[in-house]
Amino acid sequence: MTTEDSLLDRRRIVALDVIRGFALCGILLANVQPIANAGAVVISQAPPDPADGDGSAWLGLLVEQRFFPIFALLFGIGFSLLLRASADRTTRPRLLLLRRLLALLVVGIAHFTLLWNGDILSTYAVIGIVALLPSTWLPRAAVAGLSAAFLVTSLVIGDGRFTLVAGLFLLGSALVRYGVIDRIEQAAPRTTLVGLVFAVAAAPALRWQAGLHATERDFQTALALAGLLLAGVYVCGLLLLLRTPLRAALQTVFAPLGRMALTNYLTATVLVLSTRHLLGSAPQTWPALTVVAIAGTILTVQWAWSTLWLRRYRQGPLEWLWRWATWARRPPLRRADPSQPTVEDVPHR
Repeated sequence: MTTEDSLLDRRRIVALDVIRGFALCGILLANVQPIANAGAVVISQAPPDPADGDGSAWLGLLVEQRFFPIFALLFGIGFSLLLRASADRTTRPRLLLLRRLLALLVVGIAHFTLLWNGDILSTYAVIGIVALLPSTWLPRAAVAGLSAAFLVTSLVIGDGRFTLVAGLFLLGSALVRYGVIDRIEQAAPRTTLVGLVFAVAAAPALRWQAGLHATERDFQTALALAGLLLAGVYVCGLLLLLRTPLRAALQTVFAPLGRMALTNYLTATVLVLSTRHLLGSAPQTWPALTVVAIAGTILTVQWAWSTLWLRRYRQGPLEWLWRWATWARRPPLRRADPSQPTVEDVPHR
């Protein structure tokens, strides 16, 4: 059995797939207008009033910058899980991860150049190379400390996208190294407590953001702080719901999207640009209902595509190519027995 076949025999952490799929939905909802607007930032009139009936204010409070922190955290988690899983299967696991990051950089540059200048993949790859990969030589306490330092710095400077991503990457890595991810679905009381702390802290942060205009100096800090806290609420809420009878429904809806997150992230750009061409109107004039309808339609198509694809194949097409670049040899794609549940290695992102 080859190295990658061995990894394929490890059961995925279902909760991470569900959270990733949920985050993918929110990211698309937040990105519909920026993508359709050729990358230009769509600035809403602020402070918006949620009572005005437009819905844009609610998108700004509940969606904008709320899901990319989850994605960044998951990237750090997936990176460290793959390092741990491959450490006893290859003599140079960090070289494997470097190839993985370089492959992601190539994909991100192509996405940035050909489709949308708001691409995040190239940013992930660069920060992964300069921060996440070197952190694998550090003790876990140092990684946790650096994570906190980067996150605080991003809030202090306001518009600290790179420091924020680096902090979340390292936080995800620290959670793996402290064993938190291994117990992610086993600690309901702790998850409830952490979720309540996030919720209590998020309330004043959201109120602070709602009272600021997008051009005011403190707006970016308020946006980032509220985003981090609300992202924590979302993650804890999902983990708690996964311990209820809703688990099967959540897994059915979000896991296929999460398992093909790279493929779905990139194809969403193409689908949004195609929709922009069909509609013709200026994206910045789209009401919130139109944005939600576009995102919902695209996600429905992607869910159907992902569900059908994964019945026959081990992973999405771009995920498969990414694995090929990672291991420098062709991995299996088609499932030997489509009637059996798919098992796979640690999450890709």
